[in-house]
Amino acid sequence: MSQRSRRCVIGAIALVGLTAAGMAGAAEEKGDRTDRILVGFGGADITPNVSGPKPVYMAGFGQNRQATAVLDPLKARAIVLKDSGGKVALVSVDLIGLFLEETVEIRRHLPGFAHVVVSCTHNHEGPDTMGLWGKNAFQSGIDEGYQRLVRERIIEAVKAADRGAVPAEARIGVARLPDLLADGREPYVKQDELVVLTFCKVGSESPLGLCIQWNCHPETLGSRNTTISADFVGPLVETLQRRRQCPAVLFTGAVGGLMTTLGLEVRDAQGRALPENSIEKTERYAALLAEQVEKLMREGQPARLAPIRARHREVFVPLDNPLYLLGRTLGVLRREAFAWTGNPDKAETLGKVAPQRYCLRTEVGWLSLGELDVALIPGEIYPELVLGKVQDPPDPGADFPDAPIERAIYADLPGRWRMIFGLANDEIGYILPKRQWDEKPPFCYGRPKSQYGEVNSVGPDAAPILCEAFRRLVQPTP
Repeated sequence: MSQRSRRCVIGAIALVGLTAAGMAGAAEEKGDRTDRILVGFGGADITPNVSGPKPVYMAGFGQNRQATAVLDPLKARAIVLKDSGGKVALVSVDLIGLFLEETVEIRRHLPGFAHVVVSCTHNHEGPDTMGLWGKNAFQSGIDEGYQRLVRERIIEAVKAADRGAVPAEARIGVARLPDLLADGREPYVKQDELVVLTFCKVGSESPLGLCIQWNCHPETLGSRNTTISADFVGPLVETLQRRRQCPAVLFTGAVGGLMTTLGLEVRDAQGRALPENSIEKTERYAALLAEQVEKLMREGQPARLAPIRARHREVFVPLDNPLYLLGRTLGVLRREAFAWTGNPDKAETLGKVAPQRYCLRTEVGWLSLGELDVALIPGEIYPELVLGKVQDPPDPGADFPDAPIERAIYADLPGRWRMIFGLANDEIGYILPKRQWDEKPPFCYGRPKSQYGEVNSVGPDAAPILCEAFRRLVQPTP
């Protein structure tokens, strides 16, 4: 096979959404309303069977944490948005993460969409869907039958949302809630924006459904929990659906760094601090978040969500994490790898000889929904990279103190409103500012050892490559 035939070349931008926008323009010339949208909601149960013959290995903390019962169900929740020219599907799944290959397979069964987004909440109380938390470090925790069921249920949820789409109007509300987040790593930078998109029947205050974006690890129940749960996402959604009589879908945003409830003091209605890693704390946190969502439902401003445009760009990122490389060799980390060429836009397929450097294929995306921009990022991005708050000057102990500051994700979004969906269409782990990378002594901030983060990142070059790819996606002209 020739080098040319062995080379994978990635097209610059998927322009399906732009084609849909052109169709919308043609419809407008015929007198149709192009600022009108339709919205539909769908859902499906993806709770694993914990009483079957196979153990269910739980994800997000350590190996061999086997599920013993189900506390609350896991769901795949879908929103379909349509305008006169096209449609997009937005799916949130109560799982730790799904790789790009799973998303590609799901899209194959959903033709006709300008884009299909599959984002995981990064739930730490569900099954292992990435292979990293099996019986031991040398065995995958994935159940292929369960993976297939998840794909099938996601497809069902999207199709149901598509069939049920009805005309809608939208309102959007944004609030900063720093007291509902703990930051687990210096420098302490929180992505504390709660964004609530409320869909209502045309000319009515009656809600059709909610799209919520919040930036927090669903891990409140902690590492010793052995019951399957959606963590705080479950009682949050259940509370809102019961009170508002409409579907609710939560998307996880920028959770790197570490945006968490662990160590966050949560008090009950009488002011008593609730125990860490408890059901009581989880439910109370969900209730506090639900109160803020309902407040934003009342205070939200009208938002135009058409025309619908979608772009996405495949990009190659070096795979430098030695544990991930070992996991791939052992078959624990099951995803395709390539030979790094030094160019994020192309890579070579692997031959018989191991390359000097491996890389992964992933994807960044951008939804332009009228006045609302949605950034689609394939992992757990640090808030610094979203908000433009990368440390400057860098700490002297950083491994790459001379690394340029990455372009902030929100810096290029042109819309009036903004959202970010993390773990969107892929999960590549933490995405750190390169000049905050800190594996080697002396360590930053005078610490005796490095902080948590790098161990679950593909490598220090991920952030510069992904941020630049996103900039080129949104602003193609330099």
